[in-house]
Amino acid sequence: MISGERSVSCNRWNSGKTQHPTNMKSDVCVQSTNDFSALSKASASALGYFQDTFQKYFVSRACRRSPLIHRGYYVRSQAVGLCLEEFLQDTQGSPHIQVLSLGCGSDSLYFRLCGEQASEALCVWEVDFPAVVRRKSNLIEQTEALRDLLGSYEINPTTGEQGGPVLSAQHYKLLGVDLSDVSGLEAVLGNAGFRWDCPSLILAEVVLCYMDPARSTALIGWAANRFGNARFVLYEQFGPGDPFGRVMMSHFVSLNSALHSVTVYPHLHDQRKRFLQEGWVQCRVMDMNEFALTTISDAESQRLEALEPFDEFEEFHLKCSHYFILVASSGSLADTPVMRHKYSDTAHSPTLIPCASLLVYPLPETLRGMRRFGHRSCYVSSDVIVSTGGFGEGGGKHQRLTDIHLLRHGGETWDTETTVTKWDGRLLHTLTPLSGGGGILVLGGRLSPSRAAIGALILTYEERTQSVMVVQRDLQPEILRWRHTATEVSLCDQFYVFIFGGRSVASKTLQGPLFLHPQSLSSVEIPILGSSPSGRHSHSSSAWSGGAVISGGLLSSGVPSGSIALMRPSGSRFQWEKLTITPPLTPRYSHSSHVVGNKLLLVGGVWMLCDSVPGLAIIDLTTGHCAEYQINTSLLEWPLMLHGHSSVVIQDRRHLLLLGGGGTCFSFGTHFNSQPVLLELPRVL
Repeated sequence: MISGERSVSCNRWNSGKTQHPTNMKSDVCVQSTNDFSALSKASASALGYFQDTFQKYFVSRACRRSPLIHRGYYVRSQAVGLCLEEFLQDTQGSPHIQVLSLGCGSDSLYFRLCGEQASEALCVWEVDFPAVVRRKSNLIEQTEALRDLLGSYEINPTTGEQGGPVLSAQHYKLLGVDLSDVSGLEAVLGNAGFRWDCPSLILAEVVLCYMDPARSTALIGWAANRFGNARFVLYEQFGPGDPFGRVMMSHFVSLNSALHSVTVYPHLHDQRKRFLQEGWVQCRVMDMNEFALTTISDAESQRLEALEPFDEFEEFHLKCSHYFILVASSGSLADTPVMRHKYSDTAHSPTLIPCASLLVYPLPETLRGMRRFGHRSCYVSSDVIVSTGGFGEGGGKHQRLTDIHLLRHGGETWDTETTVTKWDGRLLHTLTPLSGGGGILVLGGRLSPSRAAIGALILTYEERTQSVMVVQRDLQPEILRWRHTATEVSLCDQFYVFIFGGRSVASKTLQGPLFLHPQSLSSVEIPILGSSPSGRHSHSSSAWSGGAVISGGLLSSGVPSGSIALMRPSGSRFQWEKLTITPPLTPRYSHSSHVVGNKLLLVGGVWMLCDSVPGLAIIDLTTGHCAEYQINTSLLEWPLMLHGHSSVVIQDRRHLLLLGGGGTCFSFGTHFNSQPVLLELPRVL
């Protein structure tokens, strides 16, 4: 699958010299991303993510994209749409205003604005490769619904390599021109009647990143100096250094469409500094997580939930943490705040300063069976770890897995694996080892985002045959949820399985709590005093002192939690307590957790509004003291993604075994961690 971005004019000519063939090939590859983008926009609009009755005319066929891609294009549409809306509001009363779209591709911008009854004062200018705009012009002329919105117009099909207007109407100009030649761009615009003295919005969606950074920066500086009263709206990628960023960057390299500026301007503050240094007066920039949290209402979020089943939160938030929207302003437009429609106040978490770095060691390369995510793992005997389900590689393709994976400890390390095909295909379930030889209880999970797994399973390990027996059990009531937790707790010398949180087909966040009797698997009423943690999913739970420790999770608001809740035995009931953490824990979800002594270990996960990726957090459950550790992956040749993973504390209590992990990285492909790794724990434990 290729990326869904717009085409861009860049580096096609080099000061009149003949271009190197590899550069020409790169241009063609960059232009091809336009087709994916147009199809994705048409697919999202057809399902109601946003209103666009015109994008369908710019694609040759209908193609339904994944829910993850739909949401990615939705938040992009919201961001660019808000910037356009604010520009039109802030320029009301002006006799003439302009929108200049750089690298327009097959976008339907002008026709959407016509449909929304834009001001008669507005003129939309679109620029792209000559070949791209000629194709777009032909399509417009052949489509009655588009042609009728132009009014009278002129077509110049012979526009050559030197650029110029291909299609010209009173309120719409389509030009073929090279963006990397700033003087040529200015000349072509000027000759076509562009006005430099009126309020203008310059729009560049995933365009400048493909250009040579020196040339794109020159374009930014030219716009700041040439336009007296303008806004520059930029939407593109950033953050190349973390695991998701590495997958993103390598994807574009594989397409011969490298993201040049992302390497030179890797952080948001780099982009802001870039625009201010080039002469823009004001500049505001935010990643798409922050944008969504501050500009999309709860009612709109609920509308999105109803459009189609969705369960790829980690991948969506990681995608949003690697794209940004930037608005730079000059002239009187700099006096008005931008991206100002807020529904909630949020701010980036402070840059974390880890107290130390912890090294991970790869296990033997021959271990390939844990290339999966959404699975669960635990000990099934003293030297065997069982992992069940998940999404991974099987039968030569990516799919829900139907095997049970066993990892054994050999002479010196974990180096032997076998699989048993007895699994029902569920993922995002729970594995709960039961006391007294009761086996491992499997609860919940899903077969798809609209189909929950039914019934419980009991797994037992046979030492003689070194295999796993699976017994189907009925539940009363059914646990029709996933992304929940199930922890064995004890009260008055009796064991119970404590179930908390999760998602279901009917509810995006569940609370509970629910207790099961481990033998009968029927529900038991046990009172809990105190205030229960709010509903959530993708949190973690660990057993401690007969009770449970609930950490993190994704709340119904779409924001991760940074809380630690303790459920502790108190006589014939349990008691909720909230642990005060110092310094505050950075909110996260999709992590794993363990208790070693009185220390809670939180491993990996996903967090938002933070400039790094989660490593290992250690919280003292008696004092609330929190320490964050970075994970050193220098011994790995591949990006280590610590979400959708599982982890097991090795019996020496000095190491953690990290199994699987990864995800579907937006449209950049699916990433699986190549092999299990061993994490050396700090001496504080």
